[in-house]
Order: sequence, then structure tokens, then C-alpha cells
Amino acid sequence: MGEQGYGIDHAVLDTITSEVKEVCALGVEVAIVIGGGNIFRGLSGAAKGMERASADYMGMLATVLNALALQNILENKGVVTRVQSAIEMRELAETYIRRRAVRHLEKGRVVIFAAGTGNPYFTTDTAAALRAMETASEVIMKATKVDGVYSADPMKDKSATKYEQLTYLDVLQKDLKVMDATAISLCMDNNLPIIVFNLTIPGNIKKIVLGEKVGTLVTGRNHA
Repeated sequence: MGEQGYGIDHAVLDTITSEVKEVCALGVEVAIVIGGGNIFRGLSGAAKGMERASADYMGMLATVLNALALQNILENKGVVTRVQSAIEMRELAETYIRRRAVRHLEKGRVVIFAAGTGNPYFTTDTAAALRAMETASEVIMKATKVDGVYSADPMKDKSATKYEQLTYLDVLQKDLKVMDATAISLCMDNNLPIIVFNLTIPGNIKKIVLGEKVGTLVTGRNHA
């Protein structure tokens, strides 16, 4: 949504898709799990009295809108993509099938996973962890508006310090809000690294793929 407050900012879409195209050109397999908070947040809907399951389903549908927008811009730039939805809607997207997703990735297509896990009460973070493991991904790149994980919200607390590296247990014990506890636990159980980085800085995605130190690395043990 960029600086708009809601909706889809086409300038942001253009920047993200250009970076994804660059990474694909390196021969890297890219899968994207997309959220829908710019359109509707399930938790905020539930907080206003809406039934949680219904609110979550509305949030999942919002992710499909974002996925289709992202697909459109990527394909305008010559990047072949497939949207796979955890909720069946055949006229708009493929239904999620793990083997088909893996095959698309092997063929060099960008796969965009929409509708979260398809179940209420699970976040986009959990969907990202789940899909990453199902597709045997090497790393989860968690895109945010800040350049890593901090001891406190750097937008509100100027004394907040940045962590270069953390363990999964650090994140859980310090309640650092990197991803929700379910997603962190899934990554910990399967030893899947997480890199938290600032998506708004051009070139960050490519730098991470090329092995440069960007953001905060979350792994099973601290190498520092």
C-alpha cells in the first residue's frame, strides 16, 4: 500500500516486481507468500466484533487481490507466474497442489501463494513457513519496513538496538514479533533460516540472494 494507508500502490508493485525479475534472471527459484493487510486485516475485523473465522476468511480473500495484482505486473515484465490459492477459485487461480507448485518452480516460474493456509486462525507468517517447507525452500525472506529485528519498535523507540543474528528461541523468549510463534516453531522444528529485511530499500532482495549481509538472520544457533 506504500504511503497510501490502504489499497495497492502501483509504484511499490513496480519496484518489487523489478527486483523479483532480477533475482529470477540469476536462475533462483522464487515463491512469494502474500498478505492482505493493505485491504483487510482479519484480527482487526475480529476486534471490532466480527466473528474471527469470518474475518480471517475475508483477510484470505484480500491476499488473492494482491496476488493477482502482483502476477499482472510480473507478467507485464515478462516473468512467467502462477497464482496458487489455498481456497479453490478456479476462474482466478490454480488450487494449491504441492507437487504442481514445485514443478512450476523447477520450470523457472514465480509461484505466488494466496489465501494463506486456507484455514482461519492461522496467519500469513504461518502460511509462509508451511509453504517454504513444502517446497523445500532454502530460506524465508520476511519483508518488512525496517532493516531487521530490533529490541523495540525503532519507529517509536530511538534507543532500540538492532540484532544482526538471533536464534529461534531468542525470538520466542524475547517476544520479538519477527513472525508469530506458530511460524517460528515450524521453522525451528525444520531448521529453516529466516532473514528479516527492509523491502523498501531497492536491491535488498538481490543482495540477500547473492549472500550479502542484509537485515537480521534467525537460525537454530548463534554464530556470533
